[in-house]
Amino acid sequence: MFKVAVLGATGMVGQKFIQLLAEHPWFKISSLAASERRVGKIYGDEVDWMVSSDIPDCVKDMEMVPMDPKHVDADIVFSALPSGVAKEVEKNFAENGFIVASNASAYRMAEDVPLVIPEVNPEHLRLVEVQKRKRGWDGFIVTNPNCTTIMLVLTLKPLMDLSLKSVRVASMQALSGAGYPGVPSMAIMDNVIPYIGGEEEKVETEPLKLLGQFDGEKVVPAKINVSASCHRVPVIDGHTEAVWVEFDRDVKVEDVVQAFESLKPLNLPTSPEKVIVVRKEKDRPQPRLDRDTGKGMSVVVGRIRKDKWGIKYIVMGHNTVRGAAGASILNAELMVKEGYIK
Repeated sequence: MFKVAVLGATGMVGQKFIQLLAEHPWFKISSLAASERRVGKIYGDEVDWMVSSDIPDCVKDMEMVPMDPKHVDADIVFSALPSGVAKEVEKNFAENGFIVASNASAYRMAEDVPLVIPEVNPEHLRLVEVQKRKRGWDGFIVTNPNCTTIMLVLTLKPLMDLSLKSVRVASMQALSGAGYPGVPSMAIMDNVIPYIGGEEEKVETEPLKLLGQFDGEKVVPAKINVSASCHRVPVIDGHTEAVWVEFDRDVKVEDVVQAFESLKPLNLPTSPEKVIVVRKEKDRPQPRLDRDTGKGMSVVVGRIRKDKWGIKYIVMGHNTVRGAAGASILNAELMVKEGYIK
């Protein structure tokens, strides 16, 4: 059993980390770190619990500690911090020998930091040795991608063998992706907001690193083009994306379906039975009906059809599970399996 800490434990993603870790077979929550104003206070007294269950008993009476390595007792640190805060805090933990599994964007595109989806690019974990050597750290940082990127790239990975050339994606992103309290109700009710700051840049750049090749020192980006338009919609959980893919050769719908179904799950505690679930109903996937598929760790694909440009489809996934806390936990499980955590 490995001891784990959660940085940013009171926020929406921090709460999802705690929910998923509370009964984890490999990990035991030993520390909850929060902002300075909450240090020394009891977690259950301070948090407005926002996930769909009661606060786990294992943390309800836990005293929160500073986000400082001297006060955290853990083998693995899960970071649910905002990017601006994460930059310095995560560095401080890695310098002091901690293994940081981060959901923050601060280090995702750093050349020596692994950006990982375990079913897509587990070999990129080898960047850890490059990172430790270059930075002189005793610990290291491993990141997971943006929530929208994760849903998209899980479907793009099996299409790479079909000579994938370019991708266009339009996202319909849930309110929980904006944290709590998120988007003001008067702004989102009866409305769609066609802008999410920094989101399109992440969705256009992160897939190139994830689908790239590790050459022993760095990741050589994949040679595909990605264009994104990102939108906030009045859905609580579950990002939906309309995707258009173009290939260098003729590809049929059945080729794409077969490719999706070929992406195999890993033998890890958080892995779903099926990574990509293909729905044949003409009106699926839908967030309300499909977001909890595979306990929120599967992505659901439907409406796969051919047009003059290539193939188009819809993909949907749970943004705070597969797209955030669950992604970091799955990365940590992979690190244990591969011997990076002992």
